[in-house]
This record gives sequence, C-alpha cells and structure tokens, in this order.
Amino acid sequence: MPVAPDPKSGVSANSTTLAWLFSAYYGRKGNVNEQWGDNVAYSAYYRVKGKRKDLLQRVFFAIIMFSLYIGTNYYIARKIYQWLGSFITHVNIKVYAGIYILFVLSMFFAFLPIFSGVKRIISYAGSLWMGIYLYLLFFFIVVDIVVLLGCWVKRIPDPVPQSVRFYAGLIVILLTVGMVVYGKYNASRIKFVSYDIQIKKSLPAEMKIVLVSDLHLGAVNSEKNLSKTVSGINNLKPDIVCIAGDIFNGNIYALHNPSETMALLQSITAAYGVYACLGNHDSGRTLKEMIRFLEQSNIKLLTDEYITIDDRLLLTGRLDSRPIGGSEGFKRKNFADIKVPVNTNLPVVVMDHNPSNIKEYGNETDLVLSGHTHRGQIFPGNLLVKALYVISYGRYQKDNNSPHVIVTSGAGTWGMPMRIGSNNEIVMITLSGTGD
Repeated sequence: MPVAPDPKSGVSANSTTLAWLFSAYYGRKGNVNEQWGDNVAYSAYYRVKGKRKDLLQRVFFAIIMFSLYIGTNYYIARKIYQWLGSFITHVNIKVYAGIYILFVLSMFFAFLPIFSGVKRIISYAGSLWMGIYLYLLFFFIVVDIVVLLGCWVKRIPDPVPQSVRFYAGLIVILLTVGMVVYGKYNASRIKFVSYDIQIKKSLPAEMKIVLVSDLHLGAVNSEKNLSKTVSGINNLKPDIVCIAGDIFNGNIYALHNPSETMALLQSITAAYGVYACLGNHDSGRTLKEMIRFLEQSNIKLLTDEYITIDDRLLLTGRLDSRPIGGSEGFKRKNFADIKVPVNTNLPVVVMDHNPSNIKEYGNETDLVLSGHTHRGQIFPGNLLVKALYVISYGRYQKDNNSPHVIVTSGAGTWGMPMRIGSNNEIVMITLSGTGD
C-alpha cells in the first residue's frame, strides 16, 4: 500500500500529498502491482509538476514582455504627442490616445475569432505596426541620447528649445517612414546567392542543390511571394531542392488560399525531388495537417531520417530542436541514433533548421543546410543575430575536419513584412567532390 507522506521529509506538504494521492490512485486502480503503481504515480506527478513549472515560466515571460511592450509604447506615444504639440495649438488627448491604442492592440486583434476578410486586414495592420513601433522606439532613443549629449556638452540649451524638439521629432518620423517604405519594397524582391562547395569525398558529377527556408506560409504577403520563389527555383533547374524549415507560420489554417499554395509547391521541378525538414514554426496543433499538406504537395519531409539521392549522396532532415507550439509526439533524436550507413562513401548532407545545432556534426557530415535567423530580417537585428550565433548567415567551416555550413536568410518574412539589412533569397549550391 502507498506510504503516506512524511511531514518531516523537508518536501512541501502540498507536493508530497499530491504525489501520494497519485500513488494511491494508480496503485489501487484494478489489479495492478502496487510498486508499479507507485512508479507510474510518481512519474505522472513529476510530469504534471514539470508542465506546471513550464507553464508558469511562459506566463511570467509573457507578462514581462507585455509590460515592456506597453511601457515602450507609452514612451513613444508621449514623444509623438510632445512633437505634435510643438506645431499644433491643441491636440485632443482622448482622440489621440484612442487612435494610438488601436495601433498598439492591432497585433492582438488578429487572434480574435472574426471574419477572415476583416482578420486579414487587421493582421496586415498589426504586422506593419510591429515594424513602425520598432523603428519609432529605436530612433526616439537614439535622438534622445544625442539631445542629452548635446545638453551635456553645452551645444544644446537646457531646457531644450521647442524648435529642437520639433526637428528631433521630425527626423524620427521621416527616418521611420523611410525605413518602413524601403523595408516593404525590399521584402517584395528576391535575390539569388550561389556557393561552390568542394568536399573531400568523391562525387561522380556536380550536384546542383537549391536551398530555401523560412517561407512562413500564412504570414502577411507569404503566398503572394511564393510564386516568385517557385519561379526562381525552377529557372535554376536544380538536381534537388532543400527547404530547411519554417515552411508554415505556426498554423496551417492561416493560409488564405490553400489550393493555390499547394499547386505552386507541386509545380517546383527538380531532377531528384523536393525535400524538407521542420522548423520551429512548423509545429503546434496543426502539425499533422502541415505534414499531410506537404505530402500532397509532392514534398518529401525528412523527420530525423535520411534518403539516398541517385546513389550520389545521403540527405538527412532533422526535427527542429525548439518547436514553438509542441511537436505532437515527435522527439528529436541524437544524430548518432539516426541510422545513416556508417561505412558509406557517399557525401552526407544535413538539413537542420537552426544553425545553433551545427556543433552536433563532425567529420561524418559534409554539408549542413540551415535557415531560421532571417539574418535578423531588419536592422539592427542583423547585428544582433551576428553576435548570438557562430554563423548567422552565409558560409562557414570551423576547420578542415568539420562540415561546410550554409545558412540562408530565408525566402519569406516573419512578423513585419519588411527586410532591411537582409534579403529574401534563393541559394544555389554547386556541390563537387575531390575524391581525396
């Protein structure tokens, strides 16, 4: 029979009592061995406890981020109000606050159960506001620092004159508008990048690999940009196409025109097929529907498994290491546990969405293909990801005994439909061998 909790054990009374109740229930449920019942009970209890802790951490993080968002928006709203007051005699504070609050909350309105047409408009406004908000915050902080330094070195009078406030605010508004307009324009284009990779293994003939990632289908403008991406891929006439994760934007039902999207994906042509791995946004409650959608789109999804391409190379696709919305029963293996033939002389190419995982690969791997970083997507995000990752974009090889790594900035956008300091791109890799 389960042993009652000991009040002198040092463990909280609530925790031990809950674990004991789990044990009592499982140990007495049917003709079940009591020891087995105890083990199952305590295992179940700690799983519940772990999930509760994870939930509390997520809630705490969400509260902190929401507080920062509200606080920084108050700062921006106040700065704009002061700027308007420098050349408008009377600004109706209630009207101004109402309009600004609508912009602030537009990012959250998109999650409401409303008509799809209205939801699409609100989603677009919320995504655009995200970029506007970030640049208003960035430029107001920079301008405030410059004005503060100007006052400190006696170049600007203290208190700051109204004319200085006006021009400072005007500079922020003009820079923000300029950045947003350019960012939207740049995000509508797609560039081509090429790399020649020579590996030490033999390869009978060059292999033309096209790499794309981070399509984020379902995000603003994603389906509109997909036709350009597919057209660009097909013009390169690749041997294989590799899609290195974040094909979807977290929810397959966010697609505006699923049948048209599927038809576009089906139209990708490659001599030996189209292959994909999952990214952190290819997750959550609709993951199974995403997988089925890819199958119907003639895309072979590799989930911690490999496939031999024309007896010329082994292509492996990894499960993502940090799926945002849960992996629906999928669990990432250790690379050593993927049954890749150890005695093969074929080149080994790995698709792994997140480049932070490149440390897992040694001389058994010849080439790693990643995305995820978007190269920061907008300035100064490009500088931030460069500081955070060993390789956030481009080509990398640690040493001669390490695999080549290619990280693409992706072919789509996440959040704001903008690109500043980065580009949507299609990568063409010409893989050749030396036979050494």
